[in-house]
Amino acid sequence: MKTAILGYPRIGEKRELKKALEAYWKGEISKESLEQTGAEIRKKNWLMMKAAGIDIIPSNDFSFYDQVLDMTALLGAVPERYGWRGGEVDLDTIFAMARGKSAVQAMEMTKWFDTNYHYIVPEFYKGQKFKISSEKPFREFREALALGVETRPVILGPVTYLMLGKSKKDNTVPLDFLEELLEAYVSILGKFGSIDAKEIQIDEPALVVDLGPAQRSAYKKAYRTFAEKVPSVALTLTTYFGALGENLKLVASLPVHGLHVDLVRAPKELSAVVRAIPKDMTVSFGVVDGRNIWKNDLKGTVRFLKPAIDTIGSARAVIASSCSLLHSPLNLEHETALDPETKSWLSFAKEKLGEVRLIRDALLKGEEGFSGELGRNERDILGRRKSKRIHKKQVAARVAAVKPKDLCRHSPFRVRQPLQRQRLRLPFFPTTTIGSFPQTADVRQARAEFKKDMLSADKYKEFLREKTKDAIRRQEKMGLDVLVHGEFERNDMVQYFGEQLGGFLFTQNGWVQSYGSRCVKPPVIYGDVERPRPMTVEWSVYAQSLTRRPVKGMLTGPITILQWSFVRDDQPRALTAKQIALAIRDEVRDLERAGIKAIQIDEPALREGLPLRKKERPSYLRWAVDAFRLAAGGVEDQTQIHTHMCYSEFNDIIQSIASMDADVISIETSRSQMELLDAFVKFRYPNEIGPGVYDIHSPRVPSMEEITGLLKKAAK
Repeated sequence: MKTAILGYPRIGEKRELKKALEAYWKGEISKESLEQTGAEIRKKNWLMMKAAGIDIIPSNDFSFYDQVLDMTALLGAVPERYGWRGGEVDLDTIFAMARGKSAVQAMEMTKWFDTNYHYIVPEFYKGQKFKISSEKPFREFREALALGVETRPVILGPVTYLMLGKSKKDNTVPLDFLEELLEAYVSILGKFGSIDAKEIQIDEPALVVDLGPAQRSAYKKAYRTFAEKVPSVALTLTTYFGALGENLKLVASLPVHGLHVDLVRAPKELSAVVRAIPKDMTVSFGVVDGRNIWKNDLKGTVRFLKPAIDTIGSARAVIASSCSLLHSPLNLEHETALDPETKSWLSFAKEKLGEVRLIRDALLKGEEGFSGELGRNERDILGRRKSKRIHKKQVAARVAAVKPKDLCRHSPFRVRQPLQRQRLRLPFFPTTTIGSFPQTADVRQARAEFKKDMLSADKYKEFLREKTKDAIRRQEKMGLDVLVHGEFERNDMVQYFGEQLGGFLFTQNGWVQSYGSRCVKPPVIYGDVERPRPMTVEWSVYAQSLTRRPVKGMLTGPITILQWSFVRDDQPRALTAKQIALAIRDEVRDLERAGIKAIQIDEPALREGLPLRKKERPSYLRWAVDAFRLAAGGVEDQTQIHTHMCYSEFNDIIQSIASMDADVISIETSRSQMELLDAFVKFRYPNEIGPGVYDIHSPRVPSMEEITGLLKKAAK
C-alpha cells in the first residue's frame, strides 16, 4: 500500500515565489534569479515529502503562474497576438498571456471549478495546431531525479483541458480540436516514457461534472488512443472536487493503470467505486482534505477505508490527499500566536503529509501499533466537538427568528429606482470604481509599524485619514460620480471583516495562492458568527464628510466571506451563511442610519460556490440568494444597494442573480470584450448594470478608444 500527494503548495513558506515574481515584473531581479527561486521551492517540497514517507511525489505541480496556462505553453497553443514564433514558450510569453503587455490584452481568467484559484482560459482557433513547446515538465522530472527523488509527473488531461477552454472567431467548439490535441498528448506521454517516468498523473476533474454524449465519447477516444499508442506509460486518472456519479461506469471502462477518487467530497461513493473498477486497476483513496484545514479523524478514516482495502487488497490501494494541497496553507509550525486549543484542531499541508502516512501505516499494521498518535488525534477531534467556544445561544435564537419578510426590500425595483435617482442625482453613464485603492508601500509600512507598536494608534489613524482624503480628492479631480474611500484601513476584503466578527480565527502565515503572485490568507470560521460592533461606519462617514458626491459604503457579502474562508465542517454551510448575513445586515443598517446613500455588498464568489452538478444547484442558489437578500433587505427604498461580481460565467445563474434584487450589479467585462453581458441581454436583466471597462489585473493601460468601444458594446 502506497501513499501519494496530488500536488503541493508552490508559493514557498515565506511567499518567496510572490516576492520573486513581483520583483521580476518590476525589473528588479533577473530571469535567472526568478528561476532559481522556483528551483529552491521545488527542491524543498520534494525532499520534505520524501522525508515524510510519501511514496508517490508529484512533479510539474509547480508553476510560476497557473498550471492550465503551463499546459497551454506545453502544447504551443499560444494566441497569435503574443507574437510567439515557435520554439520554447518562454516565461515572458507566459506572463504576457496571463497579464497582457503594452497594446496586447491578457487572456481571460476565471475560477478553477468551485475554488478561489483562478486559471487562464485556453483559446482555440480554426486550424489550431498543437505540439510540444515547453521542456518544463520533463526538466522538472529530471531535476527531482538528480536530488534522488523519483516523482510522478502531473499533467492536465486532454478532455478537461478542452472543456476549460473557449473557441474563438468561428463556429467550432473546443472538442472539435480533440484529434489534433491527442497527437500532441501522445508525444508528451512518449517523451515522459523516454526519460523513465514510470507513472503519469493525468488530472481529469471534469469527470465530476455533468457530461454530454460528445464529452463521454471524447474520454473513450482519448484514453483508448493512449493505451494503443503509448502502452508502456502507466496512467493514473485523477478526479477530485466531487462524486463521479453516473460517470463512474465510464471511468471504470477506461484503459488506465489507476484511478483517484475524492472521498472527502464524495464519501458515499466508496463502495460503488470498489465494485465498479476492474481487478487490475489500483485505487487512490483521497481521504485527507486538500481544501480545508481541519485535522483528519484518523481512527474514523482507518475504519471507513478498511472494508474497501480488505476487498481489493493492500497492493492495489494508495492513500492520498483528496486533491492537490495547493489549496492549503503550508506549515502549522509557523503559527506561534494561535492558542493551544484551536491550534490542536488544525492541519496544514505539511501536517497532512503525516496524516496520509499514518492512515496507511494503521491500515497495514493495525491501530494498536499507533495507539499514541491515534489517541492524541482522537482527543483533539473530540475536544473540538465539545468546545464551549463554538456554539452561542443568542446566535441560534436570532437565526431561528428570521422571517420571509426579512429577505425583501420594502418596494419593487421599479418603485425604488426613481427615488434613488432623485436622491443621488447622477448623470447618464455614471462612473465609479469597485472599491479598494492600491495598498502602496507607505500603507503597508504604516500598518506594519502600527502592529509592532512602533506607531501610535492616533498617528496611524491620522495617516489613514490623510490617505482617505487624498483618495477622495483624486476621484473628484478625475470626475468620478460615485466615490469610494479607498479602504486603506483594510488588509483584505474578507480578513478585515473576519477580524471584527465573532466565530473567526486568523493565522499568521496561512497563505494560499489565488493566481500568479496573488496570495490570500483565508480566515478560519470555527464557531457561530456574530457582529459585536460596527465595522466600517466610522471610515465611511469620514469619507462622506469630505465631499458632496455620494461615497459608497463597502462591504463583503456573506457568500464571499463563506467561500473565501476555511469553513467549519460541523454544520451545513447554509446555516453559517445565514449567520454571516445577519452580521452584515446589522452593518448595512448602521451605514444607512449614518447617512450613506449607496452601499456595495460584494459577492464575487457567488458563482464560485455553485455546485458542479446541476441537480445540486437549485438548493445552493436558494440559500445563497437568501443570504444576500437577508444582508441587504433591511434598508429603505431610496438607499441604493450595489453588488459586484468578477471573472464568472453568468448564463446558467442569471435568474438567481436577478433574484438577489440588488439595485446595481457591476461585473468584470473587459477581458471578455463584453461577452459576459450576453447573459444579461438574453434574460432582460431588470435592474441597473455597471459593466467593468478597465482590467485591473493587467498592468497595461487601455486606450480611450478601447474603453469607449467597450462602452458602446455595453450600451448596445
